[in-house]
Amino acid sequence: MRVSIVVPVLDEAGVIASVLESLSQHAAEVIVVDGGSRDRTAELARAAGARVIDTPRGRARQMNAGAAASTGDVILFLHADTQLPSSAVEDIRAAMNDPACVGGRFDLALDEDRAVFKMIGFLISLRSRLSKVATGDQGMFVRRTAFEALGGFKDIPILEDVELSIRLKAAGKIACLRSRVVTSARRWQKAGVGRTILKMWLLKLLFLLGVSPFKLKRFYAEVR
Repeated sequence: MRVSIVVPVLDEAGVIASVLESLSQHAAEVIVVDGGSRDRTAELARAAGARVIDTPRGRARQMNAGAAASTGDVILFLHADTQLPSSAVEDIRAAMNDPACVGGRFDLALDEDRAVFKMIGFLISLRSRLSKVATGDQGMFVRRTAFEALGGFKDIPILEDVELSIRLKAAGKIACLRSRVVTSARRWQKAGVGRTILKMWLLKLLFLLGVSPFKLKRFYAEVR
């Protein structure tokens, strides 16, 4: 079972080289999709030997473009500030050996040792395990046939990961892997822990209540 890793990027020159170095240990195709970076992200990715695709900005359309260019039976969508566990590809293959499984995600830890950040990672993982709804920083993976049947990510500016997760869990079994990705705590560090948690929960609640993601985008600032 072939696994492709799609990495959507925008102005990630500070981390892209280390991201690609860490991915080199995995037996998987890697595609970097640049959404018009104004720094050296694409240049550095190409210099590292990565396959780079240029698309208009927008995480959903970037990930769709990467998926279309990939060749794997399973597609893993990975944020540039997220590190995979060493067993990631093997864990995905084991989960997807179940033909009823259409996709899944990893548990999550943040790259900060303070207790509050450990608690955030635990609660995100627990919430996702109970709801079967993942966020992009958990390393979402999808069987290609299911991804194509669902039409991929909707071209919306925010919460495209949650939207696809909801449709995906209606299509089949979701694998909630115990192995953990480690993602950057920069969002919580920059905006504040309490404020960030409140904002993310409120955005998701409003989205589930039917508020347009185009309106919600005004209240969400990407942190790099």
